[in-house]
Amino acid sequence: MSALGKASSALKSVDYEVFGRVQVYALTPIVLFHSFLNQYTEEEARKLGVVGWVKNTSQGTVTGQVQGPEDKVNAMKSWLSKVGSPSSRIDRTNFSNEKEISKLDFSGFSTRY
Repeated sequence: MSALGKASSALKSVDYEVFGRVQVYALTPIVLFHSFLNQYTEEEARKLGVVGWVKNTSQGTVTGQVQGPEDKVNAMKSWLSKVGSPSSRIDRTNFSNEKEISKLDFSGFSTRY
């Protein structure tokens, strides 16, 4: 198998933490950032075909893990860094523990509480 073919089938795992907020006047921005970003993160992950989880933190960020084929994980990383939920402002996204894995640890994508 060529190096390109091998790279495209490699499974990756990466942890992430998203910092930002939603611009809304009537409700608490942090709560909305969490709620909207969790919902839209699940939807985007399912569209892309990656697995993992998303969770609110007590520090006001959203954290989680994404696993899947390298190209799809990279697409999700881009979405987490630049898009997010409608009306959200992503200040920055930190990625850590990025590694190649032999099998997926999850069967879908979910919100943890």
